[in-house]
Amino acid sequence: MFFVILILVPLLSVLWLGWVWWRLRRVGGGVASMMRWLCLATTAVVLVTYAWVIARRMDVLETAPHPWLQALLLLWALVFLPLTALPMMGGFCILDAGRALTRRFFKSTPVKPPVEAAIPDLSRRQMLRTTVLALPTLGTLGATVISIPQKTRFRVRPLALRVPGLPAALDGLTITHVSDTHVGKFTRGHVLDGMVEAVNRLKSDLVLLTGDLIDHSIEDLPEALDMIERLNPGRGLFNIEGNHDLFDGAEPFAKGHADRGIPLLRDQLASLRVRGHPVDILGMRWSRREATMRSQVAALVQAGDPDAFPILLGHHPHAFDAAVEHGMPLTLAGHTHGGQLMLTPEIGPGPVMFRYWSGIYRKMASSLVVSNGAGNWFPLRTSAPAEIIHITLHRV
Repeated sequence: MFFVILILVPLLSVLWLGWVWWRLRRVGGGVASMMRWLCLATTAVVLVTYAWVIARRMDVLETAPHPWLQALLLLWALVFLPLTALPMMGGFCILDAGRALTRRFFKSTPVKPPVEAAIPDLSRRQMLRTTVLALPTLGTLGATVISIPQKTRFRVRPLALRVPGLPAALDGLTITHVSDTHVGKFTRGHVLDGMVEAVNRLKSDLVLLTGDLIDHSIEDLPEALDMIERLNPGRGLFNIEGNHDLFDGAEPFAKGHADRGIPLLRDQLASLRVRGHPVDILGMRWSRREATMRSQVAALVQAGDPDAFPILLGHHPHAFDAAVEHGMPLTLAGHTHGGQLMLTPEIGPGPVMFRYWSGIYRKMASSLVVSNGAGNWFPLRTSAPAEIIHITLHRV
């Protein structure tokens, strides 16, 4: 599948460029000519950046492309090529085939075009056709410009959570929930400085991270761990692994934490006392298989202290169903990015791909908090802002 995608992105981009160049030449006029060259230049930049990224992944080049170029490539390859350019080509081909069949089976006398059509300036119809044909390129460029400021923005989202049976000593307990920082091409430097300042300003009892600390390269782990070491841990700080953390291997990721003395829970439990009451932090290893998640949760619950208040950390939010089966009062998760490109907070990829995608969910006496994530692997967000969540627990 990887090699199919590797070949298809540049192949389909060149195919689309040839098609749109031919179409815009048929439209004619100065604006259409300008759009032809804009499409050519944009596609050339995309292909060069694509080759640069592949060379970087294969260690042929040491320097990564600028984030603006990477944003352009991602937006084109994952959004505008498959969702606008290719459907447009298919639609026009079907339309042309329909017109050809109509002319063949329903012959009619050709109508001589009016004299006005010979005027070289673009008519309103020609302008519309030019805009439609250039829409994938214009959309990619516009989305890139819009996306760049977003990669440095995140909100601090306060959530008050009523927990049935919460021990009296833990009433008012505060948790800073940080997920999906994706330290790498879009999240680094002063963005991480802002996250550290925001977390430390909250002065929470616990700081809990739920995976995807890095974007993909283990080379970014030292900067990510530097960020964690600067966080005020309160009475406890713990991290778990996400799927992106494992792209370069699970063991190097775990070793980096161990060398720094940063707690990484991999199907492990950490016990501590908070405000004089025992608390168990149950950390899951990454899995997307629900059967695996059920067995992981069962093993962690069995190992826990029955008198402790348990908090389950699972990168994938569907671990919540297993948590409900075992009566876990609180689960924290990430992974979804809030749906990333949502039309509204309730409509978009989030609910299509996940049962739980953003905010608070409750089943029986169990609660789940899903974070949109503080960082970005993809440069554009709509109706799913990056966030650090500040949770306050209240006794019911």
